[in-house]
Amino acid sequence: MSTADPADAPSAFRHALRTITDTRLRADVALREVPAPARIAPFAVALEASVDAAGEPAGAAGTGSAAPDSTTGRFIVLHDPAGQEAWDGTFRVVTLVRTVMEPEMASDPMLGEVAWTWLEDSLAHCGAAAHAVGGTVTRVVSESFGALAGQVADVELELRSSWSPDSSDMSRHLEAWGALLCTAAGLPPLPAGVSSLRARRGTMGR
Repeated sequence: MSTADPADAPSAFRHALRTITDTRLRADVALREVPAPARIAPFAVALEASVDAAGEPAGAAGTGSAAPDSTTGRFIVLHDPAGQEAWDGTFRVVTLVRTVMEPEMASDPMLGEVAWTWLEDSLAHCGAAAHAVGGTVTRVVSESFGALAGQVADVELELRSSWSPDSSDMSRHLEAWGALLCTAAGLPPLPAGVSSLRARRGTMGR
């Protein structure tokens, strides 16, 4: 929910909530609302998601398939009617995508650049007009020793990003983040003209 009663929120934020509520992502993405941060902006809403990629082939990006629910993320919309200098606007979208990858990807020097391209491509493909886009890509390799020696190393990729949307309509931004989650999970794109929907659980104030 927002950090303030939606009935008392500015019209721009109420519009943002409506567009989020009305957005549908592909059925592989399980989406739920979670508590939003309370100190970054006067108004905020947060969503959390996991992707079920069981049995799906590797994605076109060549990252390999992730295990079921091994790709998760968070999507936060912040609104400050007074604006914030770092945002260059009154809205800011803050996102997180975390996924487990094939062990051989750990040594790929281009992994960070490829992951950042996923974000840029998702924003462009969904028509999510934005500026001041920035973020980081982190890879973590967990190796096992002693009694656990011999286990396959775990490789976790974390993409943190934020951008300032050009309007209060968050639908395309949420769609872009959903597409990014599916790409990170190794899911192939849906065929042209095919849509896959999942009804959102829970409601937000309008």
